Amino acid sequence: MDGNGRWASMRGLPLLAGHRAGAEAVQRTVRAAISRGVGWITLYAFSSENWRRAPGEVADLTGLLRYYLRHKVAELSREGVCLRFIGDLARFPADIQEEARRAEAVTAGNTSLVLVLALSYGGRADIVQAATHLAQAVARGERVATDIDETAFAGALLTAGMPDPDLVVRTSGECRLSNFLLWQSAYAELVFLDTPWPDFDETHFDTVLNIYSRRERRFGARPV
Repeated sequence: MDGNGRWASMRGLPLLAGHRAGAEAVQRTVRAAISRGVGWITLYAFSSENWRRAPGEVADLTGLLRYYLRHKVAELSREGVCLRFIGDLARFPADIQEEARRAEAVTAGNTSLVLVLALSYGGRADIVQAATHLAQAVARGERVATDIDETAFAGALLTAGMPDPDLVVRTSGECRLSNFLLWQSAYAELVFLDTPWPDFDETHFDTVLNIYSRRERRFGARPV
């Protein structure tokens, strides 16, 4: 979800206004996904690298996250959204960690859409923690190293039990994955839009679905 800062700058607005507009785009996207029968969406809300940003911006982002966790979860739950979180949530203040756990518990039974928020998440760190977890299991005698395959490795990732993404969308003209779901996106279709994230709406959602529908997914094989 890229382009909040540039969107605000082009309008002569403070950076926080861009992040707030981006949060509104999230709400539009959730409604669009539900109405179109999309079952899973993962939003790269705060990367592990975002901690490098200016302290004021980090405070604004965490404050906005705190507000939405406290005041918008009930609305999401009424819409049938099940919330899940991936990433190093331990880096956030204790109250945000507690709000995230509460949000997962409150929405656990909902089935309209699974909304995964990647917070303090990095694809490389995810791979490293999975490798460490499996190595420790081997050291304890719980696993045999030669039995570790792609399925076992995927089961040790933070996304264990979640489907791999079929489609990865990045906004605001950036054309790279930026450390997002690196293992999981191995066969995802990639779509890059020039539109900044705060302007993303139902029309853009339909556009990326139409692009996806025209792609031929072969997973390394030849079409039959």
